[in-house]
Amino acid sequence: MRIPPNKQLFWFLKDTVSLDLSKTSDLELYVQQVLSRGNQEDVKALLTAVDFEQFKQVFSRIKRFFPWEVRAFWEDFIENY
Repeated sequence: MRIPPNKQLFWFLKDTVSLDLSKTSDLELYVQQVLSRGNQEDVKALLTAVDFEQFKQVFSRIKRFFPWEVRAFWEDFIENY
């Protein structure tokens, strides 16, 4: 699944680039940027675009890159979902 990146979150990508969420690297980048810099609408779009099981797997791989507050929030969310 290809998505156009939100330029407010992905200012460092060229305008012609789209994210291919079937690629692990693109999916991890997307989840990391949205969870660390996104707003409520960005998070809703993420949770709509990505299967929750897949989201949990990706989060478990990248959670070490988040500040402890962000990591703790999402770990609690996943546990209680």
